[in-house]
Order: sequence, then C-alpha cells, then structure tokens
Amino acid sequence: MPTTLPNPTADITARLAALRASWGWFVALGVAFVILGFVALAHLVASSYATALYVGALILVGGIVQVVHAFRVKDWSRFSFWLLCGVLYVISGALIITQPLLAAGVITLVLGISFVINGVFRIAAGLGSRGHEGWGWIVFSGASTLVLGIIIVAGWPLNGLMILGLLLGIDLVINGVATVLFGLALRGKGA
Repeated sequence: MPTTLPNPTADITARLAALRASWGWFVALGVAFVILGFVALAHLVASSYATALYVGALILVGGIVQVVHAFRVKDWSRFSFWLLCGVLYVISGALIITQPLLAAGVITLVLGISFVINGVFRIAAGLGSRGHEGWGWIVFSGASTLVLGIIIVAGWPLNGLMILGLLLGIDLVINGVATVLFGLALRGKGA
C-alpha cells in the first residue's frame, strides 16, 4: 500500500480558509479593544491604577515561583542568589499592590528615563549608520523616543498618575484598529 506524503500546501490552505471564515471575530475583537481603549483614555488615573496592580501581581507571582524554584534546586551553589532574587520580587510585587498609585509614579519615572536613554542610543546608532539607506528613520525614531522621554520626565511626578493609563489606552486603540483592519482584510480575501 503506497504511503501518501503530507501536503503542506493543502494544510496551509485549509488553515487560511479557517482563519478567513473567522474574520468577523477579528473585527469584533478589534472593536472591543477600541472601546476598552477609549474607556482607559477616559479614566486615566483608574487605568494607571489597574495597570500598576497588574504589574504588581505579575511581579509577586514571579517572585513566588522563583522562591519555590530556589528550594527545588537548593543543592545548587547559587541557591542563595535565586532565593534572594525571588524574595526581592515578592517584596516589590507586594509593595506595588499595596501602593499602586505611588508605584505608577515610580514606573512612569523609570519609563521616562528609559525612553531618554533609548532615544539617545538610537540616535547614536542611526548617526553611526550614515551612508546606509534608511539611517535617517532610525535617527527620527530615536529623536521621537527622546522627546517623549523628556516630556514624561519633565512632567513627573504629576503625570505619574496618568501616563500608564494613557499608554494602555493608546495601545488598546491601536491594537483594536489593527485587528479590525486585519479582520476586514481576511473578509476581502475570502470573497
């Protein structure tokens, strides 16, 4: 009895057809993201609060997992480092959860400083690439990030209660629009 080899093209075609059949779900998800994004933008402090709580919970859970892991490999010579890192994560997560607005301010400052540093490095990388096609876009990207970082740092601590919510809202809206457009493109391909 002859064996038939799998046909990767047929498999991909079937998967694409199933994806195209779900175009409406992508549009619905995108619309939901856009709505949630506008809700986040309308309630910046509450969105920053929720974002800080979320980050705190992730750090706390990560710390607990790392502490458990440290005890699982305690025969290893680096046990104390794993344990110490895990405990620091647990403490950090707990502090963020108990003081989310203060944490949002600190996170905003760190974010602003990292944007400034990232912008400077990206400008330097772009200028170092002069002579290569597209180097100006790298410089533009770095300058944009640098300016955004300066704006965030200059407005701190007052903007600390709003920046995380603003970034969350903008991300949800952009992601929502992109998902809607992806869904509509799938619909067009299936027609």
